[in-house]
Amino acid sequence: MKTYTTEEMTAIYTARKEKLFAYMKENNITAVIFEDCEERRNPAVRYFSGHPSDALFIACNDGKKGKTVLIPWDENLAQERAIDCKIVPYNKFNRENTKAVRETLKSFGIKERKNIDIPPTTPYPLFLKYVDALDGWDVRCRDHSVHDYVVQLRTCKDEYEIACTKEAARIGDIIIELIEQGVQNGSIKTETDVALLIEKECRAHGCERTGFDTLAAGPGRSWAIHAFPGYTAAEWPAQGLSILDFGVVYEGYTSDTTLTIAKGPLTEAQEKQITLVEKAAEQALPFYKAGIPIRQAGAAAELVFSKAKRVMPHTLGHGIGLEIHEYPRISGKIPEEQCFKAGMIVTLEPGLYDAEIGGCRLENDVLITAEEPEVITHSKIIRI
Repeated sequence: MKTYTTEEMTAIYTARKEKLFAYMKENNITAVIFEDCEERRNPAVRYFSGHPSDALFIACNDGKKGKTVLIPWDENLAQERAIDCKIVPYNKFNRENTKAVRETLKSFGIKERKNIDIPPTTPYPLFLKYVDALDGWDVRCRDHSVHDYVVQLRTCKDEYEIACTKEAARIGDIIIELIEQGVQNGSIKTETDVALLIEKECRAHGCERTGFDTLAAGPGRSWAIHAFPGYTAAEWPAQGLSILDFGVVYEGYTSDTTLTIAKGPLTEAQEKQITLVEKAAEQALPFYKAGIPIRQAGAAAELVFSKAKRVMPHTLGHGIGLEIHEYPRISGKIPEEQCFKAGMIVTLEPGLYDAEIGGCRLENDVLITAEEPEVITHSKIIRI
């Protein structure tokens, strides 16, 4: 992955904040709070500041120049990781959100108090505390706020986000190759073996963590869309269909892949299920293109299954980024007006599951462009 200079990173984060301020100005929003804490995670804090977790991010647009402040729980970490931010430690406000927001707004020197959007996930008791603390402000906790705009803003990735996701995808591909080697030579024997290999290798290649708890399910559990528990000491892979769903996170951005291990001899029904899943992925991929209604991709996969009198029990895919599940969802039921946009990174993951046959899913990550879709991961059906 390209090494970005301090100046380049500053420009990237400045551009994101400028879009935020433009929206706030257009919609007459004076201030907004983003909160990332154990109870209410919000990747918007990292998106605008670079700080990885546990902080308040306050933005104010007073009609002149936008102002922002990052209020982190860990000041040392913020000094190391935050980009283009004024940092004021949380301890300065006795670790009280309402006090931190009130004093920060005062420091902005706003002459006319108007409105402030707080996160729509704010509990009602905390909302009341904000109302009491921010005398003279119209405190708004609502849907269709600036927070919803930011979710949409994060949908189309900028240059740096694409680079980070591609790096996560590259590392994930390396791990898939190691897994294939392990199942072929017998060094991977259990669900736990493969899950721990992923954990070890993602850290060895500079990743922060896995994108979610790895799901490794042998034939006795692969009928579940998301096996519970995620992995056990059971044999993996065993004769039949085994599933592995995993992602790795690089600089905050996750990949998301699922491969199926087909260990023979297989039944005719299992072979047919594999063929259907592969065909659904093949038929849907051409619709992953900017300007095309999202529902067309979902409908293409669903048609493959319906002709075989089978039903896929989940959507065809979803966006990925700072979160494992982001907008958009991909399904034949999505409204016609929702289209793919250049810069989206989304999954393509047709799957079928049966208590007798087992499960089969094939998932890869796709970068949407104005031209052909760019598949950035290389998950597959592995036969042994």
